[in-house]
Amino acid sequence: MKIIAIRDSVEKAEIIKTVLLDLPEWFGLPESTKEYIQDGSLLPLWAAFDKDETVGFVTLTSTSDDCGEVHCMGVKKSHHRKGLGRALMQALEGEARKSYAYLQVKTVDQGHYETYDKTIAFYHSCGFAKLEVFPNLWDEWNPCLIMIKKL
Repeated sequence: MKIIAIRDSVEKAEIIKTVLLDLPEWFGLPESTKEYIQDGSLLPLWAAFDKDETVGFVTLTSTSDDCGEVHCMGVKKSHHRKGLGRALMQALEGEARKSYAYLQVKTVDQGHYETYDKTIAFYHSCGFAKLEVFPNLWDEWNPCLIMIKKL
């Protein structure tokens, strides 16, 4: 496995699309997925490869002068629980530390979908803590949990 920073926006878009299409349980809303692809192609992106196959990525954006955000992250299901997500997070955090004191991530609050409960457990294992839930930021059926980490 190798993690590489990708610079080309077309390549970024293809990587994001390839991985998110493998994760309909998390990225099943076509309009949202399209936004992740478009927005992510313009952001710093780290991609994970198994030989020549793209198997994961993570993108970084800024929410303030002090806080970066995990904009989007995905690892193909066939590569879950193999340390790839943690490796991607470490690559992102290494770069984020150069500009930010904190890192945040938004996800669906606990107890609404089993897949997102696994996502929350992953972020907890990476050192993130729950900050606040915004019940209507996205939709009533998708309450937004913000998690933070001091870098």
